[in-house]
Amino acid sequence: MLFDKVKAFSVQLDGATAGVEPVFSGGQAVAGRVLLELSSAARVGALRLRARGRAHVHWTESRSAGSSTAYTQSYSERVEVVSHRATLLAPDTGETTTLPPGRHEFLFSFQLPPTLVTSFEGKHGSVRYCIKATLHRPWVPARRARKVFTVIEPVDINTPALLAPQAGAREKVARSWYCNRGLVSLSAKIDRKGYTPGEVIPVFAEIDNGSTRPVLPRAAVVQTQTFMARGARKQKRAVVASLAGEPVGPGQRALWQGRALRIPPVGPSILHCRVLHVDYALKVCVDIPGTSKLLLELPLVIGTIPLHPFGSRSSSVGSHASFLLDWRLGALPERPEAPPEYSEVVADTEEAALGQSPFPLPQDPDMSLEGPFFAYIQEFRYRPPPLYSEDPNPLLGDMRPRCMTC
Repeated sequence: MLFDKVKAFSVQLDGATAGVEPVFSGGQAVAGRVLLELSSAARVGALRLRARGRAHVHWTESRSAGSSTAYTQSYSERVEVVSHRATLLAPDTGETTTLPPGRHEFLFSFQLPPTLVTSFEGKHGSVRYCIKATLHRPWVPARRARKVFTVIEPVDINTPALLAPQAGAREKVARSWYCNRGLVSLSAKIDRKGYTPGEVIPVFAEIDNGSTRPVLPRAAVVQTQTFMARGARKQKRAVVASLAGEPVGPGQRALWQGRALRIPPVGPSILHCRVLHVDYALKVCVDIPGTSKLLLELPLVIGTIPLHPFGSRSSSVGSHASFLLDWRLGALPERPEAPPEYSEVVADTEEAALGQSPFPLPQDPDMSLEGPFFAYIQEFRYRPPPLYSEDPNPLLGDMRPRCMTC
């Protein structure tokens, strides 16, 4: 039968080595070949290629009346970010062309738009890129081959906005049975807004417990996925990294002198997509018995391009040193080395399952700042770059520093 004459039909991308598929970004050229292997001569009508990139979100919300559901509202939106069509084989005359037996290669190449959205897989949305080849033959169903490719849009943290320190302060009156138990205050600061996976965030914080009960400080990096459709929003949050401090007794003060909070291998921030966003924040909170927690949130941007070894690198070190001196914490830190580029640390064994997404979906952590979070956290198939430095978490000093926000 004619159908059995096709022994193999697939799409391959140039640049794949040792089972590791290439990763693309906006403005780059995508090149490859369609492989067709025939056991005997076969008539072919046409071979067509289509490349597509699409951001899509979908969720439903139920409106209940009593014990029964009144109706279900569906929200859906999609945005095409890549669309390319090409004909790789078409007969010059007539309706078909005859190909001899053996292996045939059909080359293709196309340019990606200058600005794209990073590949993403979430519970209520995704950003996917793929190439599909379709082989048309007379009297036989069309044969199709599909290849998913990954796009990671660069996010450079070497910009003034992302190198600027982030700081804030909050306070709350501890109450129990309508009685005032004292004031609890929290100040926190980090040396910059932009980080890359694998880095350590030195968290500087001051917790002043003026209440009559011990309080517990904690910190966490929280990912927020926001899906948007038809004027509505749906959010999923998850804790991706966390740390807990020691209890602070009544009338006591605690100082975090750069507590280390490492960023795991998570996907970068997605800030410029019309239907979905991925944001990060450092949340520092103080658990107060009998009172809602005291919460302070500092914005973060997770990038893909680490700090440069020169230039903006020195400005970040200078910024870090300035508030070390501002807090009177003693000697300046040693100049750390910049991590390698992402392309140098690609892991061969972290290929995405089923060829659909480079970001597997791990289980959510147990630690939560605002109740349980049920969100999917996409994980890079890159190994995280090495740490800039390891903070030894020195003991608290006897000297009380002035407020970091002054």
